[in-house]
Amino acid sequence: MSKLRLSTLALGLSGLALAGTVWTNLPADKAVAQESATVRAEPDFRIVGMRRLTETQYRNAIADVFGPDIRVAGRFEPIVRPVHELIASGARGSSLSPAGLERFDARARLVATQVFAPAHRAQFVPGAPASETAADDACARRTLDPLGRLLFRRPLTGSESAFYASLAAKATGATGSFGKGLELALGAMLVSPNFLYVIERAEPDPAAPGKLRLDAWSRASRLSFMLWNTTPGAALLDAAGKGTLNDPQHFRAIASRMVESPRFEGGVRAFFTDMLLFEKFDEMAKDPVVYPYFNQDVAQALPEQMLRTITDHLLTREGDYRGLFTTRRTWINRPLGAVYQVPVGNSRDWVPIEFAADSDRAGLLGQAGFLALYSHSGRSSPTLRGKAIRELLMCQPVPNPPGNVNFTAVQDTANKAMPTARVRLDAHSTDPVCAGCHKITDPIGLSLERFDGIGAFRASENDAPIDNAGGMDGATFTGGDGLGKTLAESADTTMCVASRALEYATGRPAENADTVEALLGRFESGGYRIRQLFLDVATMPEAYAVPAYAAPAPAVALGK
Repeated sequence: MSKLRLSTLALGLSGLALAGTVWTNLPADKAVAQESATVRAEPDFRIVGMRRLTETQYRNAIADVFGPDIRVAGRFEPIVRPVHELIASGARGSSLSPAGLERFDARARLVATQVFAPAHRAQFVPGAPASETAADDACARRTLDPLGRLLFRRPLTGSESAFYASLAAKATGATGSFGKGLELALGAMLVSPNFLYVIERAEPDPAAPGKLRLDAWSRASRLSFMLWNTTPGAALLDAAGKGTLNDPQHFRAIASRMVESPRFEGGVRAFFTDMLLFEKFDEMAKDPVVYPYFNQDVAQALPEQMLRTITDHLLTREGDYRGLFTTRRTWINRPLGAVYQVPVGNSRDWVPIEFAADSDRAGLLGQAGFLALYSHSGRSSPTLRGKAIRELLMCQPVPNPPGNVNFTAVQDTANKAMPTARVRLDAHSTDPVCAGCHKITDPIGLSLERFDGIGAFRASENDAPIDNAGGMDGATFTGGDGLGKTLAESADTTMCVASRALEYATGRPAENADTVEALLGRFESGGYRIRQLFLDVATMPEAYAVPAYAAPAPAVALGK
């Protein structure tokens, strides 16, 4: 490993080790970094939160700052999802392992090399340096300061600007190349906690003496990552610098334009990917003997079909959120044609279709993605499906089974004496240890039993007809159609998505019932439209509130 690479990585390790220690060992919003070689006291603000960028946010940020043709390679260390919470909440307390930081370092050097390659250099280096073989602090600052503003989501401080220019000068001296000096300095920025983490800072609130508010740069970041799932661009940072984001009227106008932008689709996709636990698709495996139609192309198409259905219904058609549980309209491609037994033709493109009224496929829960994800490798699972509906769509946590449960009867799918899942679960749920949880999950999931472990339709199991009667919270229904209508009529589904939207914005579970109730009321009065929900979340003061316990913390800021 070269000395130049070591110096870059050491900078990242010192800052990230500090961030990881502080923000993992203590609750994130109660922890404040202590001064060190990489921390510099600031009297104007204090750090009140840190959230690590997700893989998609990292990729989006690189594309937005440097262009979509800049390649981002390598595996990303995952952010651990807290139980019954969003990854957006897990990012608040997420640290990086040394191996994870090594991968970020390699990725940073690759990006920096591309940025200052001949094909891109003129775009980022304003004018030529005095010499291509000697340091030029003025030219380096003209190049690095604007990039640092975009990457750190705020202007560089004077000491930061001097540090990165100095780093570029030292690297230029060691390599005899001004371009290599810029590469090393940019690589250091890309492994800085100021880039890898969204650092939220608070300042004294002039309207409320003794209290804090998020500063304008933090408001810009929260707004951009919430609505577009990417770093704030130059226009939004300009608004932050002018103080516009502290004016409620101007702030709402900006947020309104953002939810009407085509880029809002990226934010909606990211939100539902988080809410519906799409990371599970990466772990999904199916028995090829039991399901010969299942292959890698099908696996890759399943989450995309669900997201296309969501964005088509909620954005293109401006549909009522509750309609996601009843719509028969979706999109399909050739690999999914075999699963649904629907002719798609020779095209591999996505085409719109509408399932037949007698297909029993209603909304997201009738799609193979949900049905396959919440099944076992070789069989369906009413329990997993019912549990997922309770937890993901209704925000009702279901306890995990005790460790000593005997699953023999449920797993014996070849037993002709217990040919269907309903019969096997009836035998299983006679155990009083299991009955409590199964009563709130199985009646829901059994209504979807006409779909096997990859979501293909079936009328029978082991030659026995499938009874798809279901029930939930006192309501009885039949099949996926009945389940979809019951969920659409449930107040829990709309309450759940509203509270998740607030959690997604703030990185904390929504704990104030009055705040969620008020948000739900606006969601209802707006016809349960997703644009209105996110606009309301984006502009509600509670989404930018600084916790009271953050106020006494000493004022510090992460440095290089």
